Amino acid sequence: MATSLDSSVSDRLRKVGAEMVGTFALVFAGCGAIAVATQHPDILGHGGVSAVFGLVIMVMVIATGHISGAHFNPAVTLAFATIGRFPWREVPLYVIGQVAAATLAALVLRSVFGDHANLGVTLPVATLSLWQAAVVELVLTAFLMFVITAVATDSRAVGHLAGLAIGATVALGSLMGGPLTGASMNPARSLGPAIESGMWSTQWLYIIVPMAGAVLGGMIYTLIRCDESGASPDDAAGCC
Repeated sequence: MATSLDSSVSDRLRKVGAEMVGTFALVFAGCGAIAVATQHPDILGHGGVSAVFGLVIMVMVIATGHISGAHFNPAVTLAFATIGRFPWREVPLYVIGQVAAATLAALVLRSVFGDHANLGVTLPVATLSLWQAAVVELVLTAFLMFVITAVATDSRAVGHLAGLAIGATVALGSLMGGPLTGASMNPARSLGPAIESGMWSTQWLYIIVPMAGAVLGGMIYTLIRCDESGASPDDAAGCC
């Protein structure tokens, strides 16, 4: 009994550790790219920042997906639990690890860049109202979770391309939504820099809305997916 319990605790710690590594990499590389871009816009512009966010997600999904599922995002963890693809009892551990890693990454960035670019804090552009910013974050996060659910839960999807698909979706979201809201799609990614910079004015939006968007995206894919038992391997059009 004791051995089994120790093994279970060890497995959970390894999973949370993988989540922390991936989330740290996301915030350090992504928000670090924002700081570099503000100092050297001729070298790394908006497109470059978007590429960094997408690439770091891609490589971390490939590196740790087999260990923890590679959520790196409390909204993704919540959505997976909501659609029955992740145990609720492990949600608090994942979320705590993700937020802690994001905060640590922001702390390291602060030691490198100071408060330059506010450590990549996500804020809506002045021309957007809060509800418009909320719509952008909701839709972007829903699209992201739709893709994640497809490649992570459907055996008919090309599993080894999961990292590429998810990373590309993050990059696309950043390209479109970055100038509008910062394209967070991730409460931990927003909370880490906010905690270190002390900028809290609209951070509630980046906590609540991505969670709602992720649940929405996960539920939409769950609703439209076909029963795998009814799929024909020879049916190129799918199973519907």
